Amino acid sequence: MTALTLGLIAALCWGFHDICVRFVSQSVPLLASLLMVLVVGLLFHLGLMVALDGFAPLPMPALGLSVASGAFFLMASLGLYGAFQRGPVRLVAPIIASFPILSVAWAAIAGTPVHPLQWLAVLAIVVGVSVVAALADDDSGATPPKPRTIAYAGIAAVGFAGTFALGQWAATLATDLPVTLVTRVTAIALLLGIIAWFRLPFWPGLRALPVLALMGLADGIALYCIFSAADLADAQYAAVAASTFGLLTIVLAWAILREPMRATQWLGCAVAFGGIGYLAL
Repeated sequence: MTALTLGLIAALCWGFHDICVRFVSQSVPLLASLLMVLVVGLLFHLGLMVALDGFAPLPMPALGLSVASGAFFLMASLGLYGAFQRGPVRLVAPIIASFPILSVAWAAIAGTPVHPLQWLAVLAIVVGVSVVAALADDDSGATPPKPRTIAYAGIAAVGFAGTFALGQWAATLATDLPVTLVTRVTAIALLLGIIAWFRLPFWPGLRALPVLALMGLADGIALYCIFSAADLADAQYAAVAASTFGLLTIVLAWAILREPMRATQWLGCAVAFGGIGYLAL
């Protein structure tokens, strides 16, 4: 598989994850939901490691990068949930969808050559996702103050870029399965500390468990896909393709929930996937 293909699989999984969020976000404690998703993802990953005999010690540099990646992953998740909880989508989605620019910039700084046309393709993907997401928001009601919402969205964007860059870097120094394991364990440990510190509920309730389990499975597959692209050519484009998860969320809502799609949104889809198609050449 190519890095772009793995990124698209991750985007599809995270798009499904976001569809599920619609069913649980209004009735289940936010951090308890996130904790359960991360734990299920960890269980999936442990099962994968047992099946593939993927247990191996990590050298100290890879271990440190994996721990840092886990901290960024939790930061991204908290920013994402917080931003979309406050909304509106037309403000939040374009900011979060900009994280591929940071991912490609990091790759360029690290010495990976990036052609100007490839930069244009990345920008086309960001613009296409932003158009689809912005036009999907029909909420004209009152919204919370914008500065904090923008800050949450920015935190999510930086968090995703940091997660993928550090995780892929660690995976080039070791193997991807142990790297992903440490990333998940770190995120869960930090989240447990936050929940305990603020005395928030740990348990999301039995009714939400089936949906949260599916979300955790999807999240586990997605993160593994991104990290396993580390040794492939143009590994940074896995993160670029994964950024279309917001677009795929809306397309899945159109296909599954029968939510309407405007002609301009379909044009945004075409622009985004045109950019992905160019990067695949």
